Amino acid sequence: MSRPAWDDYFMKITRDVSERATCVKRQVGSIIVKDNRVLASGYNGAPKGFNHCTEATCLRKQRAIPSGERHELCRGLHAEQNAIVQAAWHGVKIEKSTMYCNYQPCVICVKMMINAGIVRLIYAGGYPDELALQMLKESKIKVVKYEGGEQ
Repeated sequence: MSRPAWDDYFMKITRDVSERATCVKRQVGSIIVKDNRVLASGYNGAPKGFNHCTEATCLRKQRAIPSGERHELCRGLHAEQNAIVQAAWHGVKIEKSTMYCNYQPCVICVKMMINAGIVRLIYAGGYPDELALQMLKESKIKVVKYEGGEQ
């Protein structure tokens, strides 16, 4: 029996987490891992207690805002934000951890990752946010573009 490599294993979990996303534009999942143990997970969608986004309520679709721009014009939180918030909510220390995402994080998420002490990022799909890429290069986060398996 062949066992998957750790990055393959955690990216599969990240894809599974993304299936819970409630965003009408893109399903994104993220997990935070340390010592090969999942510490927290998150997916994109409206804050808890809020109605899920719909085609009719999506400000980004209504205003034709391209991906990677005007992040503040959205009711939802990003998967990376939700994973960091879940860790904080449950008192889980994520310093020196790895974040797995099925898409490259935006600049807001990158800033949160830096301040949360995340040291490694594995992401699969691209996202059009050049400032996020610049900040990742300037940070001490080790960035790996995942090339294995299905996204």
